[in-house]
Amino acid sequence: MPQPMIISVAVEGLLDEAVACRLINDVGGRLGSVYGKQGRQSLRKKIGGYNKAARHALWFVLVDLNGDAECALLLRKSWLDAPEPRLCFRVAVRQVEAWLIADHEALATSLGVARSLVPSDPEALQNAKVEMVNLARRSRRKNSRADMVPREGSGRSIGPAYVSRLIEYVERHWRPHVAAQKAESLRRAITCLERLMRNAT
Repeated sequence: MPQPMIISVAVEGLLDEAVACRLINDVGGRLGSVYGKQGRQSLRKKIGGYNKAARHALWFVLVDLNGDAECALLLRKSWLDAPEPRLCFRVAVRQVEAWLIADHEALATSLGVARSLVPSDPEALQNAKVEMVNLARRSRRKNSRADMVPREGSGRSIGPAYVSRLIEYVERHWRPHVAAQKAESLRRAITCLERLMRNAT
């Protein structure tokens, strides 16, 4: 039986790692070593090294667009002008939370909110993380609100278990191929990983 292709990953943080792992598993690959997870600037400093490493192995780099460029293409070019063929460098528009919001049905059920409250065009949101917190704020479930919404006066933008709650959602409920119908940057990321797998065999 053929072994799944191993793909090394570099991401900004833990939630991105969970999303990358889920996407790689869904295309039939296997998550290799995970690098980064120390924020955006650290990832950018090391992108050249990851690109060199992709001369010898498969790599997936995932970063948020945020407000750093007008579009994903411009951000990719500003970070890395000539990616190696074995490097899949993708940008979530505008944050990876938009990809999670794009599976409306699963998110509404997971958070305990009405489906009509979930934005229908998540990549048009200026800040999908803020939208995710606001959705959690309207949850019927006390635990979801306590975990994901920052406590008043805390000075934080997210609740104490925001990341772990979303990782659980990614692993158990999120359906990337359904979400890709509402998130073009996610669809492109899945296509890129599928091409990476196909060309490596």
